[in-house]
Amino acid sequence: MRQPITIASWSYDRIKPMETGLVKIEGCDPTFFDLEPEEMFHRSLHFQQFDVTELSFSNYLTLTALGTCPYVAIPVFPGRRFRHNGIYIGPKSGIKKPEDLKGRIVGSPEYQVTASVWIRGILEDEYGVKTSDIRWRAGGLREPSRLEKVDYKAPPGVELERIGPDQTLSQMLADGEIDAVIGPRAPNGFGDENSGITRLFPDFIEREKEYFKRTGIFPIMHLLTIRKDRVAQWPWLPDSLFKAFETSKDMAIERLLEENEPMATYPWIDGVVREAQAFMGKDYWPYGMEENRTALEAILRYHYDQGLAVRKLSLEKIFVPSTLERSRI
Repeated sequence: MRQPITIASWSYDRIKPMETGLVKIEGCDPTFFDLEPEEMFHRSLHFQQFDVTELSFSNYLTLTALGTCPYVAIPVFPGRRFRHNGIYIGPKSGIKKPEDLKGRIVGSPEYQVTASVWIRGILEDEYGVKTSDIRWRAGGLREPSRLEKVDYKAPPGVELERIGPDQTLSQMLADGEIDAVIGPRAPNGFGDENSGITRLFPDFIEREKEYFKRTGIFPIMHLLTIRKDRVAQWPWLPDSLFKAFETSKDMAIERLLEENEPMATYPWIDGVVREAQAFMGKDYWPYGMEENRTALEAILRYHYDQGLAVRKLSLEKIFVPSTLERSRI
């Protein structure tokens, strides 16, 4: 008998082969929930509604450091993105370069959202702009009254205030009440040439490629987690999930390389994917701890240094141990 399980994730191409049943999860009869990350994280962290769920890396680290996370991770990373693209500056800010952010008021939808953790780390490592150099505001990007999903305290020396219950960061940016916004989504008005809202790095693709070439880091945003009680019930489940998610991801990349008809709505997708493979390696979206050690060590360092974890975690302590080694023939 196959075990019924629920899996929450955004419907990426890299999990489609599992959703359609083309790739099986050993021992499981899965039901997939296709959810936006914000809803998925809220339902998972507050109500533990799913057996398996994609989670914010930052939320996971904060709760794991406290010993209160109801989920445990495996080294599967459905969500990743370079983050030089995620800094938006207002029309009245006068900001031209990263160093101009010092002393400015900058909004983030949640101070501890993973994209913001990466951006703050990059700003300090690459441009010498420390987290404490910036005055932070947190709250809804497009809708008011957004709350943090986990509790934490800002570290000493960091100014962090929540915006008003009727305010949004997008409107505050447009009105000049804040100077910039960082995070995973663009503020309202971006893309409208009349708004004056622009990216700090309009050449972000070139900067991100140079960053990867120099550091080897492809930033990780989300990771796959399993409810701890389910792992205790079914100790085989983490390995079954790891195998299936990796097989599904590999199949998705192969499909993007299809030369007859493009699998994605972009006429040159196979050429773009081959270009990414030539630059980043054949498996440019790797799973596994060792395969991602440099990026993983970077986010653990950023997260702790920014005061979001009460203790420094080691890589081996944040994943199910059986998923860290692969069987060989």
